[in-house]
Amino acid sequence: MNRRSEGGSCIAIRTTPSTSRFHHASVSSSCSDPATSGGSTWMRKGLPCVCFKKKGNYARICVNEERLRRLKNRTKVYFDPTLLEHQEALRVLWSSTFPDQELDGLISDQWKRMGWQGKDPSTDFRGAGFISLENLLFFAKTFSISFQRLIRKQGAKEAAWEYPFAVAGLNITFMLMKMLDLNANKPRTLVSAVFVHMLSENEWAFDLLYCIAFVIMDKKWVEKKASYMEFNDVLKSTRAQLEEELLMDDVFKIEDMPSYRLLY
Repeated sequence: MNRRSEGGSCIAIRTTPSTSRFHHASVSSSCSDPATSGGSTWMRKGLPCVCFKKKGNYARICVNEERLRRLKNRTKVYFDPTLLEHQEALRVLWSSTFPDQELDGLISDQWKRMGWQGKDPSTDFRGAGFISLENLLFFAKTFSISFQRLIRKQGAKEAAWEYPFAVAGLNITFMLMKMLDLNANKPRTLVSAVFVHMLSENEWAFDLLYCIAFVIMDKKWVEKKASYMEFNDVLKSTRAQLEEELLMDDVFKIEDMPSYRLLY
C-alpha cells in the first residue's frame, strides 16, 4: 500500500516461525537481508529494519513520516497557562464535562470535582504537556458516553473510587508516550513500529489509543477494587494489555484492538 503522499516510507519487518510473538520478539536498528529491508533503496534512506518472530513470512510496516512528525511535535508542547489557546482548551474541557454547570474561573475549587489535584489544573501537567489536555478533550467529544460514565463513576460497583480522573488521564498520556518511544528518531520496539503503521492509517491513532487505554485502566481498577496506592500497578497492567493487543495477529489498525469495543 502506497502511503507517500504525506512523506511516507516503509520499515521492513522480517517474521520467522514462533509460538509466541510477544515473548520472542527481537528488534534491531538495521538488517542486511535484502528481503527484509526491501532492498538497498531502504538501506540508503537509513530506515530501520525491525525483526521479530511470527509466522515465517515477511511484512512491511508503512510509516507516514509527516504524521509521525506532527505527533512528536504535539508531545513537545508544554502547557502554558498564559496562552489563550491553552486557557480556552481548559474551558472547553469543563463545558464538555459539566455542560450544565458554569465554571467560576480557571483557578477554582471546582476543578477538584474533575479530578485535578488542586484549584489550578495548570500545575498538574508537568511532563505530560498540552497533548494530555488534547487527549482528554478528544475522549470527551468522541466517546462522550464512555467519558461521562467514567467521570461520573456510573459503572462503579463495590470499588473504592479513589483515583483522580483528570490526573489519571495525564498519567495515561505520559505512559503511552513512553510505551511508543515517541522521543526516539526511529521505532526501536515492535510495539512502536506497529503503532507508526497504525498512525499511517489513521492520524488520530494516538488519541484513539488513549481512549482505549483509559477504559482498560478503569475496567482493571474496578475489577481489582483498587485503592489509590495501587494506581501504578493498575497502569502497568494497562500497558501490558495494550502491548499484547497491539501485537495480535489480526490487529492491523486501532479499531481492530479487542478493547476498542469498550468505547461508545
